[in-house]
Amino acid sequence: MSEILMDRRAVHAGYERARQTFHDLLGNATKADLARPTRGTRWTNEQLLWHMLFGYLVARVLLVLAGVFRRLPRGADKAFARALDAATVPFDWVNYVGPCGAVKVLGPRRTAAAFDLVIDSLHRRLASESDADLARGMHHPVRWDPFFQDFMTLADMYRYPTRHFDFHRTQLTLDGKLS
Repeated sequence: MSEILMDRRAVHAGYERARQTFHDLLGNATKADLARPTRGTRWTNEQLLWHMLFGYLVARVLLVLAGVFRRLPRGADKAFARALDAATVPFDWVNYVGPCGAVKVLGPRRTAAAFDLVIDSLHRRLASESDADLARGMHHPVRWDPFFQDFMTLADMYRYPTRHFDFHRTQLTLDGKLS
């Protein structure tokens, strides 16, 4: 069994663990819990939960971009990543205000449904990838996220959202405690 195949199973399992955790967190949270500030961010718990969903949405976009850059001249992905790094300040602003607005529009029930849709989509896409597909990749804007590396394979991109999710999970204060 190849290392990528074994990793694929771990990624699928991570998606399901994150899905269950996400639903448990939302399902057990009161309005007061969701409105409480988080540890180390300017978001409320509800906003941070949406941002955790956003990590999975970003992964889907990255996978599409990897397919596009595969067809472009060599180095186009690196130039694109450098341009995005130069736009870090506006990205940080959008990254912050996006969840602030999204929770007002979606609410917890639709956020949970969106989480399910994106997880199902990633499962299907990952299942259809060949080992050769998972080994190819593209350059990323390293200033945008601490989990982005200069070059990431598709396998890395599939692992990214759950790493992002797990990191932010520790910042939630749904237990009522701030550190």
